[in-house]
Amino acid sequence: MRRIDSGPDPVAAVPPPPPGTPPRTLADLYNDHRLRLVRLAVLLVDEPTTAEDVVQEAFAGLHRNWSGLRDEAAAVAYLRTAVVNGSRSVLRRRRTARDYVPPHTVTARSAESLAMLSAEHQAVVDALATLPPRQREVLVLRYYGGMSEAEIAEATGISRGTVKSTASRGLDTVAKVMAARASGR
Repeated sequence: MRRIDSGPDPVAAVPPPPPGTPPRTLADLYNDHRLRLVRLAVLLVDEPTTAEDVVQEAFAGLHRNWSGLRDEAAAVAYLRTAVVNGSRSVLRRRRTARDYVPPHTVTARSAESLAMLSAEHQAVVDALATLPPRQREVLVLRYYGGMSEAEIAEATGISRGTVKSTASRGLDTVAKVMAARASGR
């Protein structure tokens, strides 16, 4: 823990305890300073519940570092600094959340473009139906299933070379069938 200089503090000077009094406890500091610290935090973060959370965190930090403090004045200075820093963190998180711009989302397609896309998909499905079963299987696994040549070879029980040549022949046939349908033959 970094020790805070306990020089004069005009905002909240804590007089030294009278001689012969027992040392103050964390509970005493909490009872004496919590409300003032919450008011300070409310002025910084504009939300009472968030301000109370900030002050609670400051007291939790003081509790963790209680053995390293010199005196009550250092404890109050520690709390005040922790509240200000905690409030700054809250404001920084708010600003980050406010400035966040979600990634660009794709706009919805028009009904016309969906109909055309559906017609194109149907043409591809019709062209696939004309293929021999092995070619259709390889093309479906590759382009609709997103599988690699090695995965297709393993799934179908054929070699990678056969997968490559079968896919090539299938694509050629699909292209010819779609071109013939587009030209009206």
